[in-house]
Amino acid sequence: MNHFVRRLAVVLTAGFLCLSVQAQDIKIGFVSTDRVLKEAAAAKAAQTKLEQEFSKREKDLTEMGAGIKSAADNFERDAPTLPEAQRVTRQKQLLDQDRDFQRKRREFQEDLNARKNEELQQVIQRANKAIKDIAVAEKYDIIFQDAVYVNPKHDMTDKVIKALNVPAAK
Repeated sequence: MNHFVRRLAVVLTAGFLCLSVQAQDIKIGFVSTDRVLKEAAAAKAAQTKLEQEFSKREKDLTEMGAGIKSAADNFERDAPTLPEAQRVTRQKQLLDQDRDFQRKRREFQEDLNARKNEELQQVIQRANKAIKDIAVAEKYDIIFQDAVYVNPKHDMTDKVIKALNVPAAK
């Protein structure tokens, strides 16, 4: 009997402990990384910087592509009347120009992607620091960055964007 009472006391104590743990409030937050990367001033500034840095190369590539297309159209129009040797020479020149264009376009895209990743990484690092600062200041227990559904009362994205838009003290 004594053994039974002991077990009952342990079970009741464990039950009370579970209830007290469940009664504690857990503060949960959510941040939409996509919104931060679209709406934060730092993200917009990074995008503007990239556009300025790569706009000339992009314009040059667009012009080069248009020139090759025009040359190809002219070749298609003139090809039936050209002598065989001249037709082969122009065709080879067009292929070389197109190959050069494709290489330059690929290099441009690789450079752009690398720079975009660098700039976004800086914004994400600042955002993560802002998230941690807000979490500590407001005593959040957990903050999620990706979720299928979030109740708007847990969304703290606006706070993070506001924190990022404050100029950094130097």
